[in-house]
Amino acid sequence: MSRIVAENISSDFNNNSSHFFPHSMELIAGELSTTAGASPTLGQLLKHVGDVRKEATGDETPVHEILVDVTEPRPTPFVLSFNNLSYSIKIRRKLPLPGFLRRRDRSAASPVAGNPLAGDSFFTRTKTLLNDISGEARDGEILAVLGASGSGKSTLIDALANRIAKGSLKGSVTLNGEVLESRMLKVISAYVMQDDLLYPMLTVEETLMFAAEFRLPRTLSKSKKKMRVQALIDQLGLRNAAKTVIGDEGHRGVSGGERRRVSIGIDIIHDPIILFLDEPTSGLDSTSAFMVVKVLQRIAQSGSIVIMSVHQPSYRILGLLDRLIFLSRGQTVYSGSPANLPLYFSEFGHPIPESENRTEFALDLIRELEGSPGGTKSLVEFNKSWQSMKHTRDSEPDGHRLSLKEAISASISRGKLVSGATNDVSSTSMVPRFANPFWKEMVVLSNRSILNSRRMPELFGIRLGAVLVTGFILATVFWQLDNSPKGVQERLGFFAFAMSTTFYTCADALPVFLQERYIFMRETAYNAYRRLSYVMSNALVALPGLIFLSFAFAATTFWAVGLDGGFSGFLFYFLIIFASFWSGSSFVTFLSGVVPHVMLGYTIVVAILAYFLLFSGFFINQDRIPAYWIWFHYLSLVKYPYEAVLQNEFDNPTKCFVRGIQIFDNTPLGAVPGSMKVRLLQSLSNTLGMRITSSTCLTTGVDILKQEGITDLSKWNCLWITVAWGFLFRILFYFSLLLGSKNKRT
Repeated sequence: MSRIVAENISSDFNNNSSHFFPHSMELIAGELSTTAGASPTLGQLLKHVGDVRKEATGDETPVHEILVDVTEPRPTPFVLSFNNLSYSIKIRRKLPLPGFLRRRDRSAASPVAGNPLAGDSFFTRTKTLLNDISGEARDGEILAVLGASGSGKSTLIDALANRIAKGSLKGSVTLNGEVLESRMLKVISAYVMQDDLLYPMLTVEETLMFAAEFRLPRTLSKSKKKMRVQALIDQLGLRNAAKTVIGDEGHRGVSGGERRRVSIGIDIIHDPIILFLDEPTSGLDSTSAFMVVKVLQRIAQSGSIVIMSVHQPSYRILGLLDRLIFLSRGQTVYSGSPANLPLYFSEFGHPIPESENRTEFALDLIRELEGSPGGTKSLVEFNKSWQSMKHTRDSEPDGHRLSLKEAISASISRGKLVSGATNDVSSTSMVPRFANPFWKEMVVLSNRSILNSRRMPELFGIRLGAVLVTGFILATVFWQLDNSPKGVQERLGFFAFAMSTTFYTCADALPVFLQERYIFMRETAYNAYRRLSYVMSNALVALPGLIFLSFAFAATTFWAVGLDGGFSGFLFYFLIIFASFWSGSSFVTFLSGVVPHVMLGYTIVVAILAYFLLFSGFFINQDRIPAYWIWFHYLSLVKYPYEAVLQNEFDNPTKCFVRGIQIFDNTPLGAVPGSMKVRLLQSLSNTLGMRITSSTCLTTGVDILKQEGITDLSKWNCLWITVAWGFLFRILFYFSLLLGSKNKRT
């Protein structure tokens, strides 16, 4: 069988891949089975890479087999059609001011007020974001959605990507004539958000490698995944930045255009069939924007449907686009090829000057019409008549079109859609929901989190410093407390402050998930991993740091304060501090899943922890708390560790804390001379009819526990309850992610 050089198939692809395999770019002609001028898929490149590696190293690991017969004409694999898409929302109506407060001019009166839409009320009105939008996108082409800000570009992309809740969107979206299930669409497509949501301390190569670990099946060997990442780096033109960190405001990293290409790369690592992008060129200079769209063109030519929104493309970018949809206030004002723009506007009566950019002229004309009394109604109607004429002229059917399952199977056979997919058309699970098992996701998530944390050691260092400074201050203030009544009161104060401090120092966990929230939403929206995997890995990664902090605080304060119990007492003291850190960290993590803003979250955390301390039993004993507030006492996270350390300190019935004349301490009689205290003690002894001397023990540790109302639970039960609180908040965190990260419009 004859061989052909890859550069004869796609010079663009060869230019971007020659750095990776400069001398081995031959592909089997029968294996490629692509039309002339089309770029090979990422799967085809990977297969060739595997063949070269097999010849060089003897590695017989199978990669991808190409099963398409080139003797038959290639059918049209994928056509994404959308018909009569309409979407509207309810917004609050501005209530009119009283007559004496209104301005004299009436020009601000809304014309809509006189003609309310169906479903409008006095307090709300209906705003239409999409109004009867129709069109189609084919594999191998780029469909661009254009329009001014607020025209509905992003809304249309969300509608096609199934990011609008069922029931809210009217119309149909089909792939090869079949309605796409949400599960299927998540696996065969990818959505690139407008914002570049990346971990700042990971390099470009590491970011793509972690994406490969998530989206590629574990049956694919580590070496094959690395090859895919390297091929993708070349395809994206990121070879020179592969070892550079992404960066953020405080760390210098890759350029804006490179960040955008990395964002695209992590979503196309599994070579999806459909790629949605929300303004991928936004915020980039013209050269970077052109390079991004050039990459998208290569992705489309590899057999993908690329649908993107763009604000105002340059002349060079326009040459890369295959289909355009212009929107104005949710309505289609043009749908077709860029080449037909001059004819379209010429027939409309506004010919495009030869020296002017076609899209700029069209957008300027649309804005001008929007400001006119009739709006763009005339252009919308003209587009409808134009489309009907166009369909009449082009009424011949497409060649033979494959069914959806056949098309997906054919794409898998050519090496696309490698998220664990099989080419068994009859299988109902041809495309699995997740590429990897639960434990594999946990390992990858933990590795990524640990690597990102290691690159920013100052975060843990600041937290450790805060714990050590707090421990040092407490150790020096409460240095070597004695076993007197004053020592008892000082111990109670130390324990209350120490236990509440462990919870307050957990507040730094609040911004961790808030910073990762949108990364998490982007990755889970298309089934990169399970939400449960994220919750479990988040908890496991936090444990080593909590253990270290607990030991540091316990070792700093236990012996310096002079607490009782020896080594066994220290061990329990360490365990209850660790349990406090665990439950506090879990509580703050749960709040971060519920509260979307850092400052609001800090306010809520500080307030709730203050309430926990108030009802812990330190300021007011349990038997003195009003009945209508007693429920908060049992919900207080501080209550259980506070009671546990008190029992660890005072549960020794042989240890005495008040002897003889010490009974007068902390009373007005405490100021009288010692000799007077002895006589008072003798009088008290005679009155009671019992012998009380200066060495008689009057109050033991058990008596102190009774005075504090700590009689219900043992110290070990308090420890287990504190640990259980931590697990409960982790479960609640999972449900907050499950319910609060749907990532869909309503």
